[in-house]
Amino acid sequence: MTIALRYAARSDVGLVRSNNQDSGYAGSHLLAVADGMGGHAGGDVASSVAIGRLMRLDSETPASDMVAALEQTVLDANQEILRRARDEPQLAGLGTTITALLRTEGKFALAHIGDSRAYLLRDGETTQVTKDHTFVQRLLDEGRLTEEEAERHPQRSVLMRVLGDVDADPELDLSLRPAHVGDRWMLCSDGLSGLVSLETIGRTMQEIEDPDECADALVQMALKGGGPDNITCIIADVLDLDRLPRGVEPPSTAPQIVGSAARTRHQPTAASGPAAKAAALTRGEAEAPYADEDFSEEEPPRRSPWPALVTLALLLAVVAGALWSAYAWSQKQFFVGTDGTHVVIYQGLAQDLGPIPLSSPVEVTDIELEQLPPIMRDQVQRTISTPDRDAAEEVVMRLQNAAELAAPTTPPPGTEEPTETDSTTGTPDGGASPSEPAEEAPGGVEPLPERPERTATPPDEGESS
Repeated sequence: MTIALRYAARSDVGLVRSNNQDSGYAGSHLLAVADGMGGHAGGDVASSVAIGRLMRLDSETPASDMVAALEQTVLDANQEILRRARDEPQLAGLGTTITALLRTEGKFALAHIGDSRAYLLRDGETTQVTKDHTFVQRLLDEGRLTEEEAERHPQRSVLMRVLGDVDADPELDLSLRPAHVGDRWMLCSDGLSGLVSLETIGRTMQEIEDPDECADALVQMALKGGGPDNITCIIADVLDLDRLPRGVEPPSTAPQIVGSAARTRHQPTAASGPAAKAAALTRGEAEAPYADEDFSEEEPPRRSPWPALVTLALLLAVVAGALWSAYAWSQKQFFVGTDGTHVVIYQGLAQDLGPIPLSSPVEVTDIELEQLPPIMRDQVQRTISTPDRDAAEEVVMRLQNAAELAAPTTPPPGTEEPTETDSTTGTPDGGASPSEPAEEAPGGVEPLPERPERTATPPDEGESS
């Protein structure tokens, strides 16, 4: 049996964002989705760096080394992201999710961190293979929320684990899985999974046979749902090349790169200009011959300057009108930021035009910046753009809820002190030990080779006293 993948990758900026911070890669041995975060440029950089590192694995890797190779590559990407943040202060706080499948022979290695997802369609049943590393998922695991409450929770996008500047020692979910012929995998960012239900995803994956058409359909569903975030989707079918029907071509092995990683990888190059001319001369290529120095033309008659002046005046009037229209439009925008101490709603744009401010505060809230969880505090400091005032008010309500959840609580006098946390295990005394066997994930997880246990300091946000 000769295993191969037939795949398709798609990425869309969505209907609200101005740039695409997602990156995706689909190749004959590797499938990966990265959802970047950390400002206008930081998210682009983080997801592109992660995919740039991972795509080096798109080749045959010994099955005995595939999990370790995938883990080490993701950790190397994390180190590169940290270095970029250290060397370029404007990128501080950047990070990215990662969900990646590495195929070797008849097995898949899966690495996951963040809230991008992997789904598996097998024998007509679709399951979510990965678990989100979010604040709301933690509340679900602890039984403090129901599935219905989680879908509407204002902090459902707050990440607890991620690659990048917010965590120097990320903890990955790693597993080894069989590659069953007939399986269909779908990897996506939360711009898709946050808007399209598991039931709809499963039905679409089952009904649309062609991977390209299936990926297109899922992206369109997210756009019809409002498209507030970037949307990235990868569909991959597991095939047996030895059993392909006669006349059916084997799948292409050409990699597909989408999102910000595609822009980074394919920068335009100059095809003309002085440098190109010099290179052409160096190669001995002749340009158009120069005119004979003895050849002269009759001096053209002088033209009146008025047509040029009128054209210039009209051009200046058009530019001035465009600038005024742009300024008037900017004053209809809103964003949530800070005055250094409190969360503030601003009208206008977060940038200034030279000495001209393009925004002004319209409401200084009672929410203090220090009350917010670190990730949300960083988002506010970098500003959160909204399409209107109502949307800005909704963001403020979410921040207020986060501040209240993050606020420490003091037990009444005479009550029992909170259970102390065991510093060696990171769990309350008497709690479950992390060494207990985990429940097998969908898709037939095979046990991993024993590795040194990785630990990470639990985040402060969302912990109950």
